Amino acid sequence: MIDGMDSRYFDPTLMPTLARWRREGLSREVQGVMPSVTNANNATINCGVWPAEHGITGNSFLTADGREEYMEAQVLLLAPTLFERLSDQGIRGALFSSKKKTLGFLRRGAVVATSPEAPDADMRTRFGTPPDIYSYEVNHYTLRMALDVLRNHPDVGVLYVHTTDYPMHMWAPGDARSDAHLRGLDALLAEMEQVAPDAMFLLTADHGMNAKTRVWDLEKACAARGVVLRDALSTGRDKYLAHHAGHSGSSFVYLRDGKERARAMDVIGALAGVELVLTREEAAARFHLHAERIGDVFVAGDSTTVFGKIEHEMGALPAEYRNHGSLHEQRVPLVVGPANRTLPAADSFLHSRDMLRWLWAK
Repeated sequence: MIDGMDSRYFDPTLMPTLARWRREGLSREVQGVMPSVTNANNATINCGVWPAEHGITGNSFLTADGREEYMEAQVLLLAPTLFERLSDQGIRGALFSSKKKTLGFLRRGAVVATSPEAPDADMRTRFGTPPDIYSYEVNHYTLRMALDVLRNHPDVGVLYVHTTDYPMHMWAPGDARSDAHLRGLDALLAEMEQVAPDAMFLLTADHGMNAKTRVWDLEKACAARGVVLRDALSTGRDKYLAHHAGHSGSSFVYLRDGKERARAMDVIGALAGVELVLTREEAAARFHLHAERIGDVFVAGDSTTVFGKIEHEMGALPAEYRNHGSLHEQRVPLVVGPANRTLPAADSFLHSRDMLRWLWAK
């Protein structure tokens, strides 16, 4: 799962291995889930079911007692992981993630679960000191760990690898630093294929990425217009603030008074850059979300707008600022390769979760 791998990053001259997989195997764009943030999509891809079933609706949510919590605890994941499903068939699985947070909710059933953010002494000895999480090199380190298991542990039958989208947040396609990141990923994919020629490689992303120019603090904007909210929580809020400053292209809005919902929706819908305002019930039905883990109102911005907590009600963003979370980052690439076995028709894959649903059917 290449975090943030917008299709616009793909350049066959930078990624010849992936280009061949796309040519010889299966390749198309599919829909991720909304909100287009990492945790909701990571759980969907790994479990093969909608957020309504697995329960992970974003990177953060508001608890029943009003606490803003990261959505990372194992207890919050309500569906079996890939590893749990396969362990029932005697297949051992390993989880590698550049981001430590992924281990928290997806590690159940894995015999190996590790991250460069939480290195043990053996990892340091074998692979060296991990690069900083705010670097592109950390993704290469993560793939090298996975490569080591492919090479030396044939008893492990499935590997789930999750990178970080820091490079995509920081650099647009064509930036020299982005190119170096992509070349390194492709070289490691080539090495993995060489080490495990009988393996099937399934690649997708959690979301795309767009330049953003404007951020709204919905609590402050509503208060200035006579509506006091309980909270307005960015769906992308997590611990990696250097990526996005806690902002996201969508927001869960929690009301103090349910009778104020229509008024709040009118106020928010009139703000520049707001593209979508739905009730809890509408959002849960449209996006297959767990209704108890989203706000009273769901808000999404246009391709240039994000939401978060800032000093004023609205602010301008730096020219280099890139983020996700809206409908405009929902389309993601899906690749199955190489073609060393029979594959279904490409149009049988409509959503990123369909990869795992196809595996279950097999």
